[in-house]
Amino acid sequence: MAKVPDLFEDLKNCYSENEEYSSDIDHLSLNQKSFYDASYEPLPGDGMDKLMPLSTSKTSKTSRLNFKESVVVAAANGKILKKRRLSLNQFITDDDLEAIANDTEEEIIKPRSATYSFQSNMKYNFMRVINHQCILNDARNQSIIRDPSGQYLMAAVLNNLDEAVKFDMAAYTSNDDSQLPVTLRISETRLFVSAQNEDEPVLLKELPETPKTIKDETSLLFFWEKHGNMDYFKSAAHPKLFIATRQEKLVHMAPGLPSVTDFQILENQS
Repeated sequence: MAKVPDLFEDLKNCYSENEEYSSDIDHLSLNQKSFYDASYEPLPGDGMDKLMPLSTSKTSKTSRLNFKESVVVAAANGKILKKRRLSLNQFITDDDLEAIANDTEEEIIKPRSATYSFQSNMKYNFMRVINHQCILNDARNQSIIRDPSGQYLMAAVLNNLDEAVKFDMAAYTSNDDSQLPVTLRISETRLFVSAQNEDEPVLLKELPETPKTIKDETSLLFFWEKHGNMDYFKSAAHPKLFIATRQEKLVHMAPGLPSVTDFQILENQS
């Protein structure tokens, strides 16, 4: 079984081939070969889903693990399911390995991509309105207007910006200081922009007042990002989607091209 070197722990113990390292703590003299010279072997088919020590030699009935080597459980696809750190010079047998593999209380390595789950448990608190009666123009110089039915939004090139929809943008706070969540309300109304699934038109949701706290209604929240002179509104409910425009389509949610997700905020000049 091939040894995976732990650079933070083993480098100080491995100098070069046939060099001896004398510990001042336990006075152990070790003849350790550099891991660069290790002979790596492919993982045997019957080794999947079993717990094995990370070592350059095959495990005997009783194996001695040094320098807090890791013991892991690997799935058939190579994914590590469990891990355990072993103490210095701890003896471990094949029976011990089997017990670790079957221990339901053993540490489970969870995937790190839990962003959406984390955000779904977030609570967002109203801070203040940061933009009054602002206009959103996309990268094609189209302004956001109401569609003829009044239920949706669309983009059009305007000669008179008074025809554009005016938005009040309210900022919220959360535990994540790296992003700025905002709501977009059509000025002088109770209609809030609400994100939907990809390619679906955004909805105008009527609320009795500006929410003081948002926890479950994250479709109302957008993470406002600014890159250069362009502004982007990423959905809190659908983190890969942005408010977008496209010719002959209503304002909708999209990850990017062919839809346009770049906007400029034109502040009220009055």
